[in-house]
Amino acid sequence: MTTPPGTLVNSAAARMVGRTPLVELAAIGAGLPHRILAKCEFLNPAGSVKDRIGHHIIRRAEEEHLLLPGKSTLVEATAGNTGVALACAAAGRYRVIVTMSSKMGPDKEAMMRAWGAEVVRCPYDVPPESAESFINTARRIAEETPHSYYVDQFANPWNREAHELTTGPEILEQTGGEVAAFVAGAGTGGTITGVARALTAAGSPARVVLADPAGSILADRLRGGHEPGHGYAIEGIGGDFVPDLLDLGLVDDACEVSDAESVAMCLRLQTEEGLWVGGSSGTAVAAALRLAVTLPGPRSNIVVMLPDGGSRYSSTLFNPSWRTQRGFVSEDPAR
Repeated sequence: MTTPPGTLVNSAAARMVGRTPLVELAAIGAGLPHRILAKCEFLNPAGSVKDRIGHHIIRRAEEEHLLLPGKSTLVEATAGNTGVALACAAAGRYRVIVTMSSKMGPDKEAMMRAWGAEVVRCPYDVPPESAESFINTARRIAEETPHSYYVDQFANPWNREAHELTTGPEILEQTGGEVAAFVAGAGTGGTITGVARALTAAGSPARVVLADPAGSILADRLRGGHEPGHGYAIEGIGGDFVPDLLDLGLVDDACEVSDAESVAMCLRLQTEEGLWVGGSSGTAVAAALRLAVTLPGPRSNIVVMLPDGGSRYSSTLFNPSWRTQRGFVSEDPAR
C-alpha cells in the first residue's frame, strides 16, 4: 500500500534500523573449538535490538490504520529499551507513555524522557497478576487514554515478525548459512523465537540456546520444571512468567548464568574486545563460551546477540559502587 507522507517509514532513523555488523570475538573466544560471532544490535539508531520492533510495530500499525498521526498515544510496558525505541520511532508523530519497574536503572529512563516519552515507575517485587505490575499498569493506562494503542510487546506477533523478517535472514546472509548455534536471552521472546523461525524456514541445523539469568524461570520451564524464580540484577531478559511470544518448542537448550558471571563478562567485553555493552550481552556471551566447549561437530559459528550498549548502565553495571554493594567486587574482569 502507499505510505502517507510523514509516516514512520520515511524517517531517517527507520532507514538505519538493522543490517548491524556480525563480528568475531577473537580475543574472548581464542582457543575455543568454535568461532563466537556477535550481532552488534547496540549499533541501531536508538541503541538496541528493540529498534527493530519499535519501528516495525509502528509501521505495521500505521498500515492497519491503528494509529492517527498527531493524535494517537502509544502505551507500553518496558524494561527500558523498547520504550527508548518507541520514543525514537514515534518522535514528532505520537505521544508515548511507558511503564517500567523500579528494578531498572535510571539511565534508560533518562533516555526515554529525552526522546519525549512519559515514564511511569511501578513496583518490582509484585506478582505478574498484580494490578500494580508494570504490564497491568500499562494496560490500565491504555484503557483510560483516548486514541491509545497498547503495543503489548510480550504478545504482539509483529514483535516476532520483525526478527523473522530481518534479524534471522541477516544472520544467515552474514554467515553464509554456516551457523552451528544461536544464543540469545529472552525478555519478550520475540528475538529468539523470530530468529529460530527464520533458521528453521531456511533449513538451518543450528541449535537455538536460551541464555537465562539465574533467578529467571524460563530455563526451568524449558526443562519442564515448576520451580519459583527469584530476583536477579540483569535487566531486560528472563522473568517470572513465560511470555506468549516465547515458543519454547523452538529452543533446544538453556544455559543459566549468574549475575556475577554476566557482570564479569561485560567487563571482559569492554577491556578485551573494546565493546561497551549491557548486562544481557554479558549473559549471552557467557552462555556462548560454555556452549563452544561442549558443542560437537567441526569448527563452525556460534552467533550470539549483543542487545544493547553499556551507556544505559553507567549508573549500575559500570558503576564500581553499584558492583561492590552487590558483591561484584573484582575490578579485574579476567579473575
